[in-house]
Amino acid sequence: MLSFIAYLPGFLAYYVAQNQSVTKAFIWVYIPSLLLLPDYYRAMTPGLPDPTFNQSASLALFAVFLMKGSPGYKFSYTDLVVGFYAFAVSYSEFLASGYSDAQNLMFFELTSVLFPYLFAKSLVEPFNLRYDFAKSIVLCLSVVFVLNLFENKFGYNLWQAYLGMFFPGQGQGWITTFRFGLARAAGPYGHCLVDGVIMAVGYRMQRWLQWSEAWPVKMKQLSWVPKLTPAQFFTVMILGGVFSTLGKGQWLAGIVAAGIVIIGRSKKRTVAMMAVLGVMVVVGIPLFAAFISYASVGRENAADDNQETAAYRYELVTEYMDEASERLWWGWGLMKWPEIPGFESIDNHFLLTYLNHGLIAVTLLLGIIFGMMGRLIKHGMANPLSEPRGSSLAFTLAAIYLMYLIAVATVAMMYQSCTLFFIITGLSDAYLRTSRWDGDQGSGKIKITQDSRRFKFKRVL
Repeated sequence: MLSFIAYLPGFLAYYVAQNQSVTKAFIWVYIPSLLLLPDYYRAMTPGLPDPTFNQSASLALFAVFLMKGSPGYKFSYTDLVVGFYAFAVSYSEFLASGYSDAQNLMFFELTSVLFPYLFAKSLVEPFNLRYDFAKSIVLCLSVVFVLNLFENKFGYNLWQAYLGMFFPGQGQGWITTFRFGLARAAGPYGHCLVDGVIMAVGYRMQRWLQWSEAWPVKMKQLSWVPKLTPAQFFTVMILGGVFSTLGKGQWLAGIVAAGIVIIGRSKKRTVAMMAVLGVMVVVGIPLFAAFISYASVGRENAADDNQETAAYRYELVTEYMDEASERLWWGWGLMKWPEIPGFESIDNHFLLTYLNHGLIAVTLLLGIIFGMMGRLIKHGMANPLSEPRGSSLAFTLAAIYLMYLIAVATVAMMYQSCTLFFIITGLSDAYLRTSRWDGDQGSGKIKITQDSRRFKFKRVL
């Protein structure tokens, strides 16, 4: 019965959605429940799927969303791609395990993939709430960073220590790892690398907020930080969160993805794109060849721990491709593939998806990443240069997709990092479909801002 506290965000989301607005429930209840509470604790409910904190909020919010007529929703072809991806993952598990074992994964695909995608595409851009949405993410991750510092110092995860008492027997498989003499902070996300991916998304969103001048020049709550503006303060906080995870793969992914943002901030975007692509080709190809040479030596011949890790991930692909091809279309089911001795974990989300759910699911996932990234860059290049520079949301979202592509090639995209990916996809789809502003689009005069009043009246002369 203690585990039933996981239903509390659901009750709160329902109340706020019914009595205030669905948009407010999504941004200020659902997003905090997703980013501040662990996804590995479930309300054990006999005869029903076992929801996590954010899944209970998702289910309640979706009910009110339907009752209110799906505000902001408009069909797009991306809906079919995301919907079919969720179906492919669920159906593959049903084929492998039957309904009773597959119900929680099916429930996950609904409440943590499809519903959040629909919320993000319907409740942000159509209501001009992109600043509020991004600020909610940044504020939540700032809180996570502060608690991460405690974990860095003492190797003690506060979420597991204090929430774990309500969920006996759950979430005990996660252990703290160390690097550079410090604990690698995992926050409420189970693993430090998942924390790193989420913090990298938060950093890109915060830099976009900063460049868009979305934060006020002064905030009473931050008057104790005299030398930093609120925008600078939150940038430092989220960057600290990125470093607190001590994840080199996520750092590299963030650095490479910043190349797309450089294009968006440049006054000569075509020249900048050619320069970035040139650097990626001139530097990237030799680096890739060097990495293959570095990683292909075999773990037994590795000179240090870093080379052994690289060799392990290289061997994963070569060893498991034959296993994956045996169940080509629908995969083996969740973690049911024949394990090869010596490979305890699959540290590559694309390979893991291929093994678990087959070629259809991994193709759809890659299609979402490359399709959205290409559409966003094309959209950003076609629009006038936005002012302030960097305020184009297109290049920020495209950079997040590139970061995901690189980062999850070294770690599973699980728990909140998966849900956040589909939230970004919903936001991107709505942005491409409805966006009519990015900063002032070079006008230098008018900048559209969000009017937070509940009722808005306009006088036309």
